[in-house]
Amino acid sequence: MESFDQIFKRASERKGGSGQLESLLSQPKSSDQLATIDDSRYLAEFSKKVFQSGFVWRVVEQKWSNFEELFWQFNVDKLVMMPPEMLEQKAQDPKIIRNFRKVRSIIDNAHMIKGVASKRGSFSSMIAEWPSDDIVGLWLFLKKEGNRLGGNTGPYALRSIGKDTFLLSRDVEAYLRGHKLIEGGLTSLRSLKAIQSCFNEWQLQSGLSLQEISQIIAYGNGDNYV
Repeated sequence: MESFDQIFKRASERKGGSGQLESLLSQPKSSDQLATIDDSRYLAEFSKKVFQSGFVWRVVEQKWSNFEELFWQFNVDKLVMMPPEMLEQKAQDPKIIRNFRKVRSIIDNAHMIKGVASKRGSFSSMIAEWPSDDIVGLWLFLKKEGNRLGGNTGPYALRSIGKDTFLLSRDVEAYLRGHKLIEGGLTSLRSLKAIQSCFNEWQLQSGLSLQEISQIIAYGNGDNYV
């Protein structure tokens, strides 16, 4: 396992110096900031990433205001009360992307968020308080309790909304495999635990966020898919 200093040096050399590299990095939100985000925004981001998965992101962005309108700005309390016949009608609306299974995930994930909120006061509290040294545990929670939030969908949604997480982009994966830090399936429990352990060690060495470390690894490898 390389030290973080080695990883940082290689990325700096590729990007023209440490200053240039640092200018490319982005920061996650703080726990306090995450806790103030309305639960509807978490549902909206999960839903957007579900629709973007395997589809042209630009098209999803163009239609997203229609999604917001049709699904009441992703109001969780309203969506969990939606009757099946109304869901079917909305899934056929030409203003959105008509994929019933993905539309159905909006309701299922609204129920997930509502269930967490009923126990913890808000879904945002759980996200804000989830420790970074077990971020893969949050990924697994979303995969198990949510709908279509496995793979990279859940992690990309978390990154988009500001939760500190690394991403298993193609360049990060290539680095992990190239240095024999993982074997077999990328998202197997064994691999995820090994990856989390590596990131925890690099975070101790650097004092940086998981997000920054993930980006630095990607900037030092391949085509820079961060």
